[in-house]
Amino acid sequence: MSYNTVTVKKRAPSPEMANLKGTIGSIILYTFLVALAILCFLPFYLMIMNATHTSADISQKLNLLPGGAFAENYRVLSESVKVWVGFKNSIIVSGIGTALSAYVGALTAYGFSKYKFLGNNALFWIILGSMMVPPQLGIIGFFTICSKLNLIDNLLALILPMMANAQLVFFVKLYMDSAVPDSLIEAARIDGASEFGIFNKIVLPVCVPSIATMSMFTFISSWNNLITPSIILQSESNYTLPLFTVMAKGVYRTNFGAVYAAIAISIVPIMVAFAFCSKYIIGGITAGAVKE
Repeated sequence: MSYNTVTVKKRAPSPEMANLKGTIGSIILYTFLVALAILCFLPFYLMIMNATHTSADISQKLNLLPGGAFAENYRVLSESVKVWVGFKNSIIVSGIGTALSAYVGALTAYGFSKYKFLGNNALFWIILGSMMVPPQLGIIGFFTICSKLNLIDNLLALILPMMANAQLVFFVKLYMDSAVPDSLIEAARIDGASEFGIFNKIVLPVCVPSIATMSMFTFISSWNNLITPSIILQSESNYTLPLFTVMAKGVYRTNFGAVYAAIAISIVPIMVAFAFCSKYIIGGITAGAVKE
């Protein structure tokens, strides 16, 4: 007994229909992304708008347009809170600390990535394990060490610990493993380059995307740090900006405009730094996503 096989050919969609489906999908995707971007930016926008309104306006309605009370809010804020002193101290701590963290962390990552020594993996796993421990658990021991080193009420107590950045070491080390070939380093050694010369002139420029990415997160974390400065710093001349922002909230409990003005001033450097380093952040996050 024989059976006839009937082949049913599916009709291929026309190019016009395929283009229409692709256009509709792109419109839906971009609409979702625009809505998500607006949702993420909305809190910052409302914060800036509230800084230009009076406390009565802030408590009674949602302010979507700028007002004319920013000058008065800033005057009230600056009369009793040394906001620019905190701004200067935060720039010193976050700027110098981030630079030291980037260089020392990248140098440490270079050692783990390109030098094979006894205990390499064990030490690297210890660094990974330190990332699991909340830093708040060691605040008492940190205060004791700073007290014995006479670093209480000293900005160095906030700057020096930033050099030990486990997240930066981990991220940059993985980036070096894939982006810096061992043959490149061996060629530089054959040419007579010193180890620090190889790191500074060859490895460091190649790893700029990963270092800039983690440095941005380090800067933001240091800029917003409140717990450690509140324990270490004692005089207002050394206070960082988050401490003065808390003081503004405590002094002006009903003057929401002055509080929002302090918060707006404190958030501007972060937004500027993020805009400046955005291309490096995107490049660092997507590094290794496409293999050539």
